[in-house]
Amino acid sequence: MDHHEATQNPTARGGTNYLGYDQPNSGRIKVKAGSATPQTSNVGDVWRGATVGNVEYTNFGGYTLATKSVGTYASGGITPEKTDAARSHELSVVTYNVENLAATNDQAKFDRLAAAVVQNLASPDVVVLEEIQDNNGATDDGTVAADATFTKFVDAIVAAGGPRYQWRQIDPQNKTDGGEPGGNIRVAFLFNPARVSFVDRAGGDATTPVSVVKQHGRAALSASPGRIDPANPAWNSSRKPLAGEFKFRGRTVFVVANHFNSKGGDQSLHGRYQEPVRSSEVQRAAQATALRAFVDQVKSVDKGSNVVLAGDINDFQFSPAIATLTAGDSVVDLISTLPAAERYSYVFDGNSQTLDHILISSNIKRYRYDVVHINAEFADQASDHDPQIVKLRPSTGNAQVDQLVFLLEDLLEHLPRP
Repeated sequence: MDHHEATQNPTARGGTNYLGYDQPNSGRIKVKAGSATPQTSNVGDVWRGATVGNVEYTNFGGYTLATKSVGTYASGGITPEKTDAARSHELSVVTYNVENLAATNDQAKFDRLAAAVVQNLASPDVVVLEEIQDNNGATDDGTVAADATFTKFVDAIVAAGGPRYQWRQIDPQNKTDGGEPGGNIRVAFLFNPARVSFVDRAGGDATTPVSVVKQHGRAALSASPGRIDPANPAWNSSRKPLAGEFKFRGRTVFVVANHFNSKGGDQSLHGRYQEPVRSSEVQRAAQATALRAFVDQVKSVDKGSNVVLAGDINDFQFSPAIATLTAGDSVVDLISTLPAAERYSYVFDGNSQTLDHILISSNIKRYRYDVVHINAEFADQASDHDPQIVKLRPSTGNAQVDQLVFLLEDLLEHLPRP
């Protein structure tokens, strides 16, 4: 039997996909070096023949095989994916967790992440970043500024052949947003000013909540960028969402960068207690409620507004947090629009799974979406997360006008160039 046929909930690239709390994929087993050292492997690789060793068990790691002899290695042949560039009338938005990126990191890490932005993600218009650290990373000396980190990243993207992005962010208060101690991780926006403009509106800081106001009959942010409900206890020791107002081809798009609290403290899928208690869900449910309230505020001012929620939600497409965000079909979780075998951006304990999400308001009808697999399945990673991208056509706020505008854009795109 082919190994792919024997896999529980197989992914399109040779992994096993975590698709529900009742589908833990119990056939997985960890393999570690015993007296024989197995070859470093990617998802989809195979060891043919007998792999023999002692089986151990822990509540945290489940069953583990300590190898005495290893079968013959055979590559599964997966390679990093690439997406195509956005068309002239499409706004491309990416979410990418860059795993504790600080100015003190080796240049090689910046170069790899930058190459991915340019070569694998086709230099998107907006990049929502998670886990940007302050200028001196884990050094715990009160530094919260991250301008050196952003500058080093933007310069690396230019060196890789990409555009010179601008960035927008808000420095967190020291030691308040969780993550690696001293690192002061935060979410942020990169954007290409040749393709999309950022509406700068003063007033945003670490503690002032952004609100939605009406300007000329349409929704606008009181501050851009601005933090969503930062004093809410839901965000204790966690990243506060960052809202930004963008303009693309005359249309406003609200993008919110997110990084919800981690799964630390949850019981293991392999542990003594079944079904495991997922205690961290409580905070993420509260965070989703706060974020959903912001979306509802935008829509109450202007129901035709374009809203994009992007980032590391740290939870699955079938979780209570995502159910809260998508209730009533106000926003659509795009990972759930893919075939089941493609719904993943992260691999943990052998389970391919979804932690990162892009959600768009349901009035955005024209879009192309994908997870670009460049990290999570590979032993050699620039980050532990795969980026996701949506290429969307923002709504004018009127469905009938949209049809006419999109038709005209399509015609213009196909006209011969002089």
